[in-house]
Amino acid sequence: MAERPYVLLSVATSIDGYIDDTSAERLLLSNAADFDRVDQVRAESDAILVGGNTLRSDNPRLLVNSEARRAARVAAGKPEYPLKVTVTAGGGLDRGLKFWHFGGEKVVYTTDAGALKLGDSLDGLADVVSTGGAVDFGAMLEDLAARGVRRLMVEGGGRVHTQFLSLGLADEIQLAVAPLLVGEAGAPRFVYPAEFPGGSTHRMRLLGAETVGDVVVLRYAP
Repeated sequence: MAERPYVLLSVATSIDGYIDDTSAERLLLSNAADFDRVDQVRAESDAILVGGNTLRSDNPRLLVNSEARRAARVAAGKPEYPLKVTVTAGGGLDRGLKFWHFGGEKVVYTTDAGALKLGDSLDGLADVVSTGGAVDFGAMLEDLAARGVRRLMVEGGGRVHTQFLSLGLADEIQLAVAPLLVGEAGAPRFVYPAEFPGGSTHRMRLLGAETVGDVVVLRYAP
């Protein structure tokens, strides 16, 4: 593969591996200090990616919230906000989602069929890029590199994390483990069944561990 960005997967899970419950309200797994840590990671990134399912379920703005961090980006010659990226195979993303109306530039990676749906509806809001008959994560990373993205932060959801890990495209995982048990059938998880490089005996390399209030943040190199 040609040059591609450094890919960091950022996720908060319950002790039993869930990233949300099945209620209508989003389950807040992190605490205030950990949310601030994530904001710092966002500020250090050139682009932030979430999947289309996350946009539909959580309707996030996906911003660097700290004014001081945004000012530091500008002082360093960077855009105030990182590039915002999403991925969708079918193209079913509403124009009214907050993602499109806050922050800086946005880009959507999709399929030929998805691009037909999104081309007109997102006109003026985002750059729509097709990678062919299926979403090609390798081609997406190459395109992001061509746009000047050197560090990509991936914030989910679970299907997107699974794709990056199963394709061997993740360079680092930052896993915040919250002292909660969800235990609900059908609740979204950090990763789903897949064939991962090296199989079940492959051990990741621990890069670091820290406590952030009642949350433990583990950093691994896959």
